[in-house]
Amino acid sequence: MRETLKNSIIIRIMVSLIFMISVVFTGNDEIAFTAARDPVSARNGMVVSTQRIASEVGVEIMKKGGNAVDAAVAVSYALAVVHPSAGNIGGGGFFVIYFPDGSSTTVDFREKAPSRAHRDMYLDDNGELIKGMSAQSIYATGVPGTPKGTLLALEKYGTMSREEVLAPAILLAEKGFPLTPGLARRLTRSSKRFSNFPSTAKIFTKSEGNYEPEEIFRQPVLAKTLEEIADKGADGFYKGWVADLIVETMEEYEGLITHEDLENYDAVIREPIKSTYRGYEIISMGPPSSGGICLSQLLNIIERYNVKDLGWNSSELVHLMIEAERRVYADRTQYLGDSDFIDIPVNDLLSKSYALKRSKEISPYFATPSGFVSHGEFNKPAPESEETTHYSVIDKNGMSVSVTTTLNGGFGNGIVVEGAGFFLNNEMDDFSSKPGESNMYGLIGSEANSIQPNKRMLSSMTPTIILKDNKPFMIIGSPGGSTIITTVFQCILNVIDHGMDIQEAVAASRFHHQWYPETTMYEKFGFPKDVLRNLEKMGHRFRRRGSIGDAHGIYINPVTGIYYGGADPRMEGVAAGY
Repeated sequence: MRETLKNSIIIRIMVSLIFMISVVFTGNDEIAFTAARDPVSARNGMVVSTQRIASEVGVEIMKKGGNAVDAAVAVSYALAVVHPSAGNIGGGGFFVIYFPDGSSTTVDFREKAPSRAHRDMYLDDNGELIKGMSAQSIYATGVPGTPKGTLLALEKYGTMSREEVLAPAILLAEKGFPLTPGLARRLTRSSKRFSNFPSTAKIFTKSEGNYEPEEIFRQPVLAKTLEEIADKGADGFYKGWVADLIVETMEEYEGLITHEDLENYDAVIREPIKSTYRGYEIISMGPPSSGGICLSQLLNIIERYNVKDLGWNSSELVHLMIEAERRVYADRTQYLGDSDFIDIPVNDLLSKSYALKRSKEISPYFATPSGFVSHGEFNKPAPESEETTHYSVIDKNGMSVSVTTTLNGGFGNGIVVEGAGFFLNNEMDDFSSKPGESNMYGLIGSEANSIQPNKRMLSSMTPTIILKDNKPFMIIGSPGGSTIITTVFQCILNVIDHGMDIQEAVAASRFHHQWYPETTMYEKFGFPKDVLRNLEKMGHRFRRRGSIGDAHGIYINPVTGIYYGGADPRMEGVAAGY
């Protein structure tokens, strides 16, 4: 493997990366400063992600001749090293890809329930939920999909070898990288949790003191796992010694995943969800993600109103958006799940006529009690973790990639596979552990998303690409659990209706409603007091919370063709281009 990595193009990437790390983290904050003020512009390629090094890795790949998929896969593995709370090889996610010939596709690498999973696995003898079992134990782990999905995308749509695109991640894991202030804080805050698991503690905790920004953080064990994947492909993860270590970890903590579960896991090429909004074409992810369908429904409903004239975050517009969200999240609970297991009325949900019907239910004067919106017996949604990550990529030819990946909760279930160096996910919590009960994000689940062996859990991830006149116009997505859909929705309105640039669009304050609970969450300084008073008089309830989402987007000027990248300032995102 090490000999393979010595071919000339890999060495050039490594040299560029080493130089980049030495420059980027020695006080040169030009990109971060620019990203916080104005969009970053470029003509040949752009990557926007939550971590500066990962964004630069993608740009370096494109500079060496790789296309957007090559860059996206490289970014994915780099994030597994430098953003371990959500970047991963032990989780899953979705790719949405647009090709310069006008075609598009998606790659579904959502995790699956183990074959020994069953509908009532998180219930006690009285049929009640066992607290924490679906999110904070080894039983929360779904069969990982990231290695299979990323390598499937690379094989079908990329141009570079596995060794080339994984080389930067291997180097970062082996030689280390300077901790950002945010990651240093997250590691320190999680140290008590990590100490419960010896395999986690030995890598992600310190014997003395706290992690500090700029401290070099090395993960040589993870580097060996990445080398195995680069050398042997998906078999380097789903078979062989890495698979043995995963199963040994399952046996140690009495988990469910077997060798057969790993060997039988498959990523799937699926047709994207397509819709239109004011003449723009929306391309997004379909089931088992609810993102594409729900986003399209929201846009279909709000399209009936003159959003621009109503004004950004005006009382009238916020009321209409909340009411649309209330109805769409009710539909999400009722109808959506893994389409390989249930029949989903996709065409009906996406139809403009259905949106018209839904919009006619909205009173211009009063909020609708959520209980009057339900379609069936279920009256609450299940929660969904917010520790996900999104990145957007476009290359010089216009190939566009929108990717959202996740471990579910921050650092997944907190368990690192001994000898392999990566966190396991806690994605099983995204199933309906008990229909009618809510998950960690407050989302209520129905039978459509109940646990079944080998089934994929419902997701809110919404990687999206928008076209204007059959050419890329915008690439967008966000983490945030159940808030992902509304975050992407608002970013799109910010650009198309409110005329914001992409940096303004991802930075603007946000709000979120999801049918249940009845309360609308909003960020600090999100609404003037008179807007809140007006909406409360209409029957809306509000609760202020911390930041919502971490959106990263690219806008393509239809006239000049220049790319503009906007990184969300809520975390540590950076747009990088060339």
